[in-house]
Amino acid sequence: MTTTDIRLTVNGRDTGASAEPRRHLADFLREDLLLTGTHIGCEQGVCGACTLFVDGRPVRSCITPAVACQGAEVHTVEGFEDDALMQRLRAAFTRHHGLQCGFCTPGMLATAYDIVRRLPDADAARIRRELSGNLCRCTGYAGIVAAIQDVLANEPPAATVIPQPRRTPAATGSVSSRPSAAPADTSAPAPADSSRAILEALIDTEGAAGQGGAAALKRSIQLDASAGEVWPVLSDVQSVVGCVPGASLDGPPDGELLQGRCTVAAGPIHATFRGTALLRLEAESRQGRLAGLGRDRLTRSELTGTLDFALREEAPGRARLDLVMHYRLKGPLAQFGRPALVEEIADQVLAEVTENIARRAKGAAPASSKPLSGLALMGKAVARLFNRLLRMR
Repeated sequence: MTTTDIRLTVNGRDTGASAEPRRHLADFLREDLLLTGTHIGCEQGVCGACTLFVDGRPVRSCITPAVACQGAEVHTVEGFEDDALMQRLRAAFTRHHGLQCGFCTPGMLATAYDIVRRLPDADAARIRRELSGNLCRCTGYAGIVAAIQDVLANEPPAATVIPQPRRTPAATGSVSSRPSAAPADTSAPAPADSSRAILEALIDTEGAAGQGGAAALKRSIQLDASAGEVWPVLSDVQSVVGCVPGASLDGPPDGELLQGRCTVAAGPIHATFRGTALLRLEAESRQGRLAGLGRDRLTRSELTGTLDFALREEAPGRARLDLVMHYRLKGPLAQFGRPALVEEIADQVLAEVTENIARRAKGAAPASSKPLSGLALMGKAVARLFNRLLRMR
């Protein structure tokens, strides 16, 4: 197996080693560097036991390739010995019986550290939401929540190992409103020339042909605005992007070519897909096709697909938007791409995007620009699927 030489800083020490491209960061730390404080549970990024910090933000080390951390700063639970905030958290966990078997504790401490330094006014309900990506099979979470509340209520010392994040106004609400503790991803997107060649092939492909068995999703959506009001929004790229939660452009469109990003928050995982898209519009028939490809640098997950859309006048003052999407998701985040869940999540996202488009068509601002909350969407989707199954009995 081919190996790659990597250099990174682990707990303040410059480290060089070789790793196979498929070797995840948790195994690299435990087996190559003998830092066994990082625990491995599900190895699917779900349980949170392996949570640690990469470049100042909490990540799942079991789905993060070690080679993706080239030049990064990594902090494991062993790297907080001299940090006054972590010392206070450890004492509070002991005092409030926030640990039993201890398997989840390293990940819990990492998440608790992130909560205290970022959300000084968090109440018990917000703490529980922030902990939703970390599973504990022993304590029932009550002691963990009490420990974090204790630290927050007693003038917690400043974090020293991980720099304090910049404060933003949103201190309440869903987990999706949280800012990332790390600087914005500044890795360069794929070169425009190579991306355009791929996108040209995608945009000229009918359906899923040539996309390696891409999954398909079809939807028809009613809008509370006329087709004449909606089309100027759909044909204005910057307006449409502003209607998609967590999406933004890197700059003005270059003809049909667009470059931008979309952020999805799932507990402590904060994936930012950066990529390129090609948009073809047919103004006379009010339809078009969008072909796009994006990649999250840290998890090395990739998303490729096409979206066909057609706008029709359904009734006076009401339009219908027909959508056909073909997509492929590869990499660690593909585990969340179960077809039934994807359809439920897509329906919820489309409902929010549709509302924003209708609002903009009427001259109002979009209702929300927060990043997509993967955990919140998945929770609602699972609940809806469960209720549907019960009705079928």
